[in-house]
Amino acid sequence: MFAHPDDIDFGSAGTVAGWVDAGIDVAYLIVTRGDAGGFDDTPRDQIPVIRENEQRAAAAAVGVKQVDFLDGYRDGQLTPSYALRRDITAAIRRFRPDRILTSSPLRRWERLAGPSHPDHLAVGEATTCAIYPDSRNPFAHPELLQSGLEPWVVREVWYAGGPNPDHAVDVTEAYPRKVAALRAHASQTAHLDLDGGWLRDRMVTMAEMAGLPNGRLAEAYTVLRTE
Repeated sequence: MFAHPDDIDFGSAGTVAGWVDAGIDVAYLIVTRGDAGGFDDTPRDQIPVIRENEQRAAAAAVGVKQVDFLDGYRDGQLTPSYALRRDITAAIRRFRPDRILTSSPLRRWERLAGPSHPDHLAVGEATTCAIYPDSRNPFAHPELLQSGLEPWVVREVWYAGGPNPDHAVDVTEAYPRKVAALRAHASQTAHLDLDGGWLRDRMVTMAEMAGLPNGRLAEAYTVLRTE
Protein backbone atom coordinates (compact mmCIF):
# COMPACT_ATOMS: atom_id res chain seq x y z
CA MET A 1 0.00 0.00 0.00
CA PHE A 2 1.62 3.19 -1.23
CA ALA A 3 0.76 6.81 -1.83
CA HIS A 4 1.69 7.27 -5.48
CA PRO A 5 2.27 5.33 -8.68
CA ASP A 6 6.01 4.47 -8.82
CA ASP A 7 6.59 4.42 -5.03
CA ILE A 8 6.62 0.64 -4.86
CA ASP A 9 8.86 0.33 -7.91
CA PHE A 10 11.60 2.67 -6.70
CA GLY A 11 11.82 0.88 -3.37
CA SER A 12 10.56 -2.64 -3.78
CA ALA A 13 10.02 -3.86 -7.35
CA GLY A 14 12.84 -6.41 -7.03
CA THR A 15 11.39 -7.82 -3.83
CA VAL A 16 7.93 -8.04 -5.38
CA ALA A 17 9.33 -9.84 -8.42
CA GLY A 18 10.88 -12.43 -6.09
CA TRP A 19 7.59 -12.92 -4.26
CA VAL A 20 5.75 -13.46 -7.53
CA ASP A 21 8.41 -15.95 -8.65
CA ALA A 22 7.88 -17.83 -5.36
CA GLY A 23 4.17 -18.18 -6.08
CA ILE A 24 2.97 -15.51 -3.65
CA ASP A 25 -0.23 -13.74 -4.68
CA VAL A 26 0.61 -10.02 -4.75
CA ALA A 27 -1.79 -7.11 -5.25
CA TYR A 28 -1.15 -3.36 -5.20
CA LEU A 29 -3.26 -0.66 -3.55
CA ILE A 30 -2.29 2.89 -4.51
CA VAL A 31 -3.93 5.75 -2.62
CA THR A 32 -3.62 8.51 -5.27
CA ARG A 33 -3.15 8.63 -9.00
CA GLY A 34 -0.13 10.90 -8.69
CA ASP A 35 -1.85 14.01 -10.02
CA ALA A 36 0.89 16.32 -8.67
CA GLY A 37 3.64 14.43 -10.50
CA GLY A 38 5.32 14.91 -13.85
CA PHE A 39 8.08 17.14 -15.19
CA ASP A 40 6.70 18.67 -18.40
CA ASP A 41 3.74 20.68 -19.66
CA THR A 42 1.34 17.75 -19.96
CA PRO A 43 -2.13 19.08 -19.02
CA ARG A 44 -2.80 18.40 -15.36
CA ASP A 45 -6.11 16.69 -16.04
CA GLN A 46 -4.33 14.02 -18.10
CA ILE A 47 -1.78 13.06 -15.45
CA PRO A 48 -3.98 10.72 -13.33
CA VAL A 49 -4.88 8.52 -16.32
CA ILE A 50 -1.28 8.50 -17.56
CA ARG A 51 0.11 7.52 -14.18
CA GLU A 52 -2.50 4.86 -13.53
CA ASN A 53 -1.64 3.25 -16.87
CA GLU A 54 2.06 3.51 -16.09
CA GLN A 55 1.56 1.77 -12.74
CA ARG A 56 -0.35 -1.07 -14.36
CA ALA A 57 2.45 -1.52 -16.91
CA ALA A 58 5.08 -1.43 -14.16
CA ALA A 59 3.17 -4.04 -12.17
CA ALA A 60 3.02 -6.29 -15.22
CA ALA A 61 6.81 -6.02 -15.58
CA VAL A 62 7.22 -7.82 -12.23
CA GLY A 63 4.26 -10.17 -12.68
CA VAL A 64 1.61 -8.40 -10.57
CA LYS A 65 -1.85 -8.58 -12.11
CA GLN A 66 -4.08 -6.79 -9.58
CA VAL A 67 -3.63 -3.04 -9.16
CA ASP A 68 -6.30 -1.07 -7.31
CA PHE A 69 -6.57 2.66 -6.66
CA LEU A 70 -8.51 4.52 -4.02
CA ASP A 71 -10.77 7.36 -5.14
CA GLY A 72 -11.04 10.80 -3.61
CA TYR A 73 -7.44 11.32 -2.44
CA ARG A 74 -5.17 13.99 -3.93
CA ASP A 75 -1.44 13.73 -4.43
CA GLY A 76 0.29 16.02 -1.95
CA GLN A 77 -2.70 16.34 0.37
CA LEU A 78 -2.69 13.05 2.28
CA THR A 79 -3.06 12.77 6.03
CA PRO A 80 -3.54 9.62 8.17
CA SER A 81 -7.22 10.46 8.46
CA TYR A 82 -10.01 8.30 9.80
CA ALA A 83 -11.43 8.11 6.27
CA LEU A 84 -8.14 6.84 4.83
CA ARG A 85 -7.84 4.30 7.65
CA ARG A 86 -11.35 3.08 6.85
CA ASP A 87 -10.66 2.74 3.13
CA ILE A 88 -7.42 0.85 3.73
CA THR A 89 -9.17 -1.35 6.30
CA ALA A 90 -11.84 -2.16 3.72
CA ALA A 91 -9.13 -3.18 1.24
CA ILE A 92 -7.42 -5.36 3.85
CA ARG A 93 -10.65 -7.13 4.76
CA ARG A 94 -11.48 -7.60 1.09
CA PHE A 95 -8.11 -9.03 0.00
CA ARG A 96 -7.21 -10.66 3.36
CA PRO A 97 -3.40 -10.52 3.08
CA ASP A 98 -0.98 -12.21 5.46
CA ARG A 99 1.72 -9.62 4.68
CA ILE A 100 1.53 -5.93 3.86
CA LEU A 101 4.31 -3.86 2.32
CA THR A 102 3.99 -0.11 2.84
CA SER A 103 5.94 3.09 3.42
CA SER A 104 7.54 3.61 6.78
CA PRO A 105 5.66 6.19 8.88
CA LEU A 106 9.00 7.31 10.38
CA ARG A 107 10.74 10.36 8.98
CA ARG A 108 14.40 10.10 7.99
CA TRP A 109 15.99 13.38 9.00
CA GLU A 110 19.10 12.71 6.90
CA ARG A 111 17.00 12.20 3.76
CA LEU A 112 14.00 14.52 3.52
CA ALA A 113 13.46 13.82 -0.18
CA GLY A 114 11.91 10.55 -1.28
CA PRO A 115 11.13 8.39 1.76
CA SER A 116 10.16 11.37 3.93
CA HIS A 117 7.58 12.78 1.51
CA PRO A 118 4.59 13.67 3.73
CA ASP A 119 2.25 11.52 1.61
CA HIS A 120 4.51 8.50 2.21
CA LEU A 121 4.53 9.12 5.94
CA ALA A 122 0.74 9.57 5.98
CA VAL A 123 0.06 6.32 4.13
CA GLY A 124 2.50 4.44 6.34
CA GLU A 125 0.73 5.72 9.46
CA ALA A 126 -2.79 5.13 8.12
CA THR A 127 -1.86 1.62 6.98
CA THR A 128 -0.32 0.85 10.37
CA CYS A 129 -3.54 1.95 12.08
CA ALA A 130 -5.58 -0.10 9.62
CA ILE A 131 -3.47 -3.18 10.35
CA TYR A 132 -3.84 -2.61 14.09
CA PRO A 133 -6.37 -2.16 15.44
CA ASP A 134 -8.87 -1.40 12.68
CA SER A 135 -8.86 -4.40 10.35
CA ARG A 136 -9.00 -6.96 13.16
CA ASN A 137 -11.52 -5.13 15.34
CA PRO A 138 -15.15 -5.97 14.50
CA PHE A 139 -16.29 -2.76 16.21
CA ALA A 140 -14.06 -0.47 14.12
CA HIS A 141 -15.76 0.99 11.06
CA PRO A 142 -19.06 -0.87 11.68
CA GLU A 143 -20.31 0.00 8.21
CA LEU A 144 -17.68 -2.36 6.79
CA LEU A 145 -18.97 -5.26 8.85
CA GLN A 146 -22.51 -4.42 7.80
CA SER A 147 -21.42 -4.65 4.15
CA GLY A 148 -19.97 -8.12 4.71
CA LEU A 149 -16.30 -7.28 5.23
CA GLU A 150 -15.30 -9.48 8.16
CA PRO A 151 -12.35 -8.67 10.45
CA TRP A 152 -8.93 -9.86 9.35
CA VAL A 153 -5.55 -10.14 11.08
CA VAL A 154 -2.53 -9.11 9.00
CA ARG A 155 0.31 -11.13 10.48
CA GLU A 156 3.33 -9.30 9.07
CA VAL A 157 4.17 -5.78 7.90
CA TRP A 158 7.18 -4.71 5.84
CA TYR A 159 8.13 -1.03 6.01
CA ALA A 160 10.09 0.45 3.10
CA GLY A 161 12.16 3.62 3.21
CA GLY A 162 12.44 3.97 6.96
CA PRO A 163 15.49 4.51 9.16
CA ASN A 164 17.68 1.61 10.27
CA PRO A 165 16.17 -1.28 8.25
CA ASP A 166 16.70 -4.72 9.76
CA HIS A 167 15.98 -7.00 6.81
CA ALA A 168 17.57 -7.04 3.35
CA VAL A 169 16.35 -8.91 0.28
CA ASP A 170 18.88 -9.94 -2.37
CA VAL A 171 17.28 -8.78 -5.63
CA THR A 172 20.28 -9.11 -7.94
CA GLU A 173 18.57 -11.44 -10.39
CA ALA A 174 15.40 -9.33 -10.40
CA TYR A 175 17.23 -6.07 -11.09
CA PRO A 176 16.45 -5.97 -14.85
CA ARG A 177 12.74 -6.29 -14.06
CA LYS A 178 12.99 -3.52 -11.49
CA VAL A 179 14.51 -1.25 -14.13
CA ALA A 180 11.77 -2.26 -16.59
CA ALA A 181 9.14 -1.37 -14.00
CA LEU A 182 10.75 2.02 -13.43
CA ARG A 183 10.95 2.69 -17.16
CA ALA A 184 7.20 2.07 -17.37
CA HIS A 185 6.77 5.24 -15.28
CA ALA A 186 7.95 7.34 -18.21
CA SER A 187 6.28 10.53 -16.98
CA GLN A 188 8.43 10.33 -13.84
CA THR A 189 11.63 8.63 -15.00
CA ALA A 190 12.26 9.63 -18.64
CA HIS A 191 14.68 12.31 -17.44
CA LEU A 192 16.59 9.89 -15.18
CA ASP A 193 19.64 7.91 -16.26
CA LEU A 194 18.55 4.52 -14.96
CA ASP A 195 21.65 2.98 -16.55
CA GLY A 196 24.02 5.52 -15.04
CA GLY A 197 24.77 3.61 -11.89
CA TRP A 198 23.08 5.68 -9.15
CA LEU A 199 20.28 3.16 -8.65
CA ARG A 200 22.62 0.19 -8.72
CA ASP A 201 25.11 1.97 -6.43
CA ARG A 202 22.38 2.59 -3.86
CA MET A 203 21.36 -1.07 -3.95
CA VAL A 204 24.98 -2.23 -3.71
CA THR A 205 25.36 -0.11 -0.58
CA MET A 206 22.24 -1.68 0.93
CA ALA A 207 23.64 -5.14 0.19
CA GLU A 208 27.01 -4.31 1.72
CA MET A 209 25.39 -2.93 4.86
CA ALA A 210 23.44 -6.19 5.17
CA GLY A 211 26.59 -8.29 4.82
CA LEU A 212 25.77 -9.75 1.44
CA PRO A 213 28.62 -10.79 -0.92
CA ASN A 214 30.35 -8.18 -3.06
CA GLY A 215 28.42 -7.12 -6.12
CA ARG A 216 24.99 -8.17 -4.86
CA LEU A 217 22.02 -5.81 -4.95
CA ALA A 218 19.49 -5.44 -2.15
CA GLU A 219 16.30 -3.72 -1.08
CA ALA A 220 15.93 -3.13 2.64
CA TYR A 221 13.03 -3.08 5.11
CA THR A 222 11.95 -3.05 8.69
CA VAL A 223 9.88 -6.22 9.19
CA LEU A 224 7.47 -6.67 12.09
CA ARG A 225 5.19 -9.47 13.21
CA THR A 226 1.87 -8.15 14.46
CA GLU A 227 0.93 -10.93 16.89
